[in-house]
Amino acid sequence: MSKKKTILSGIQPSGKLHIGNYFGAMRQHIRMQEEGDAFYFLANYHSLTSINDGERLKEYTLDVVLDYLALGLDPNKCTFFAQSDVPQTTELAWILGTVTPVSLMEKGVSYKDKVAQGLNPNIGLFSYPILQAADILIYHSDLVPVGEDQKQNIEICRDLAGKLNRAYDDELLKIPEEYIVKSVAVVPGIDGQKMSKSYDNTIQIFDEGKSLKKRVMSIQTDSTPLEDPKDPESCNVFALIKLFADEDQKSQIAEKYRSGGYGYGHAKKELLGMITDYFAEAREKRKELEKDMDYVHDVLKEGGKKARERAETVMEPIRSATGLYRSF
Repeated sequence: MSKKKTILSGIQPSGKLHIGNYFGAMRQHIRMQEEGDAFYFLANYHSLTSINDGERLKEYTLDVVLDYLALGLDPNKCTFFAQSDVPQTTELAWILGTVTPVSLMEKGVSYKDKVAQGLNPNIGLFSYPILQAADILIYHSDLVPVGEDQKQNIEICRDLAGKLNRAYDDELLKIPEEYIVKSVAVVPGIDGQKMSKSYDNTIQIFDEGKSLKKRVMSIQTDSTPLEDPKDPESCNVFALIKLFADEDQKSQIAEKYRSGGYGYGHAKKELLGMITDYFAEAREKRKELEKDMDYVHDVLKEGGKKARERAETVMEPIRSATGLYRSF
């Protein structure tokens, strides 16, 4: 029997998760826990590049745990943990930094994009790909499912693993495979841009009632009169409907757009109902989980223990090869 491949992915607890996070990453994570030895982590070290509020970061971290568990992540099928529970990660990041050319970091597209979005251009953000590489390499990961926007960082990760192996003439790190997830689509926010916490244009996964209705009804549309035919493929509302609707529903709603007499308000009400129904079961499960936070903390505790054990088996030969002295 072939050994299960190690799958590694993380998500930043930098705010309330939204449906862009769900369709872009979370849904794939939950599916892939059935397909390999999955390690999923809360990238709270990475969050420090943009959050300088300890209480807020703790709150966001536990929110992400609740969201994942409610949506179907099973801690018995994967290793689910906080990045900060594995000190070997930052240990490896420093070692990788000693073989990383500054010029490689200066080419980072992700850094330039984030600074352009208004994030503070700190060293943590600049060297983000090194820590991300350590996240991946510390578990001898085989597959790292990421979107197209992270492709360069995976290439950097592979490059750094090779540099360290060559520097010490040993296969200390496994070079992971490139695994680009072909997401369903770029999920538009209520303003038509890519849905992102940075743009404050999100629809949160567990929004409900008046809060959810307000966000959905705020989706920007053009001024085509109700009675006129409309092009569904150019409409932000329909782009979101396609994420939730089955093929028959999509065809029927698209025909209503083209026939006229169907306004954007009608489409928004259909979308509101779809979002409410789609996450109804998970929404109730999350409310139950909130009543048992001891269980939530235990999930992270056990996940952290498993992750540290794996990470330590990777770090031991690296310490030996690099000559790092330890008295314990």
